[in-house]
Amino acid sequence: QVQLVESGGGLVQPGGSLRLACAASGSIFDINDMDWYRQGPEKQRELVARITSSGSTNYADSVKGRFTISRDNAKNTVYLQMNSLKPEDTAVYYCNLDVATGVGIYVKYWGQGTQVTVSS
Repeated sequence: QVQLVESGGGLVQPGGSLRLACAASGSIFDINDMDWYRQGPEKQRELVARITSSGSTNYADSVKGRFTISRDNAKNTVYLQMNSLKPEDTAVYYCNLDVATGVGIYVKYWGQGTQVTVSS
C-alpha cells in the first residue's frame, strides 16, 4: 500500500508565495511521473505541472513563469513552488504520483488535497 501526504497549503495575499509538498510512503519500487492538479470552485480538475522521472517539466499556460515543480527522489517527494499568486489560483491542489509497487507495475495515487486560498 502507498500513502501520499500533502502539506503547505494556506491563505496568502495576492503576489505572495507558497510551497506545497507531497510525500509518498509505503511499498514503493519506483516513481515515474509526479503531477500537481488543482480544482477551483465549480471548476473541473486541471493539470498544473508535471515532472518526469528524468526531470523534464511541463506547466499549464496559466502558471508558466510563476510555478516551479521539483522532486526529491531520495525522499519520494514532489514540491510545487508557487510565486506571484493570483486570486484565480485559489483551489484545492492535489498531487498524483505514478508509483511502481513492483517491477513494471505502475498505479496512479492521489493525495488528499490541500487548500490554497489567495485573497486580500
